[in-house]
Amino acid sequence: MKIGNKYNEQHGLADVCKSHQGDFQNLSDQWEEASFDAAFAVEATCHSPDKTKCFSEVLKILKPGGLFANYEWIVTDKYSPSNPTHTRIKEGIEVGNGLPTLATAGEVLDAVRAAGFEVVDAYDANAGVHSPNQIPWYDTLTGKFTLGGFRMTWLGRVITHLFVSVLELVRIAPRGTSKISSILNATAIDLVEGGKREIFTPSFFFVARKPL
Repeated sequence: MKIGNKYNEQHGLADVCKSHQGDFQNLSDQWEEASFDAAFAVEATCHSPDKTKCFSEVLKILKPGGLFANYEWIVTDKYSPSNPTHTRIKEGIEVGNGLPTLATAGEVLDAVRAAGFEVVDAYDANAGVHSPNQIPWYDTLTGKFTLGGFRMTWLGRVITHLFVSVLELVRIAPRGTSKISSILNATAIDLVEGGKREIFTPSFFFVARKPL
């Protein structure tokens, strides 16, 4: 936050842009109601334990007619809770990213409406993830045997994890670092699997409006 405001000042934006650390479940405790013309979130509110509450707080601080745009992590219509592989992938993504239960598109929009918004538009920005002219969103997580992509390959992950484990052993890295490394590696694999099977997307987009 302090660094962000420092950069704002350096670039002459201090009077129009300010970084602020807060709680998106209690925005109205930090800002006056009807303070903002618009709001947006990018892959953030998927961490909310109560989306209706979170979106209600956004509604409070928007002016009437104000717009709220959001990118949300969800499971898609291709996800089946009765499929053990699907549930394993979903739970792996949730654990590795500190998420509550991933919602569906319908559940997200139900929460948006329950908060008091009118839904203007909504769609999965990665609906054509495997179209011939698209690069899959998870491409960088799959790794390539190149200078820039090697660390994300299975061999690169193994080498990185061993290096981290050694740093922890000699007490350069804090205790638990290797465990975190294992979790993150496993999560990256789950994200790739979820993307390949099209049961997960990090880019469900919606625009909602606060009624006049």
